[in-house]
Amino acid sequence: MLVPLYEAVYARLEIGTGTRLLGVGCGSGLALLMAAARGADVTGVEPDERRLALARERLLPGPRTRPARPRPAPARLVRGGPEAVGGTGRGAAPFNTVTVFGPAGADVLGAAAALAEPGSPVILAGWGPPERCATTRVLRTAAPSATVSPTAGRDGLEELARRAGLRPDGSGRVACPFAYPDMDSAVRGLVSTGLPDAPDGPADPDVVAKDLTEALHPFRRPDGSVRMDNVFRYLIART
Repeated sequence: MLVPLYEAVYARLEIGTGTRLLGVGCGSGLALLMAAARGADVTGVEPDERRLALARERLLPGPRTRPARPRPAPARLVRGGPEAVGGTGRGAAPFNTVTVFGPAGADVLGAAAALAEPGSPVILAGWGPPERCATTRVLRTAAPSATVSPTAGRDGLEELARRAGLRPDGSGRVACPFAYPDMDSAVRGLVSTGLPDAPDGPADPDVVAKDLTEALHPFRRPDGSVRMDNVFRYLIART
């Protein structure tokens, strides 16, 4: 769903060999996988054990795994926030790129930026204008207590960056449609992102599924597929 966002950011920053990337709130690891495929050395931190387990499956080959094609170098995945990275064995070697594709506070951004070389890019991202983000309307209807970033606009992202002691240095917009083959896939897909979760943790899964199904109904197409058009903003800040 956010693949166009990741691709746009990585292309603009020329992520590749020589990039030492820290992904804050790495979720299920897709953004890290895409960076690793470009040759980057990646580390991810994620407080949610369920999503971190998905990232491990995606990024860390098991002892009996024999991939059909060469994998990128294994990632380092750590439960927690940036402060937990000291246990990865990296020592004092800093990162030179930080990505924060999900909601985060200024304290988390500051902690992550402290692990990066001076002048390194720190990427923040959020929802675009509400009228151009169908998914935020679905979430506000189905899960009013869900964590939908209030700093989606460019000004909000810049303010957050400055509070963390970072210097804004560019921004962009990317179209990120959320498209699914059927209603069940749409519900499962949204639940897997954690977007419908309340700040104090996931709600009852049956209730969430029912409410999402009702909220998604206007976006169901005649062929049964579901599509929500969205725009995401990103900000490049510097340490």
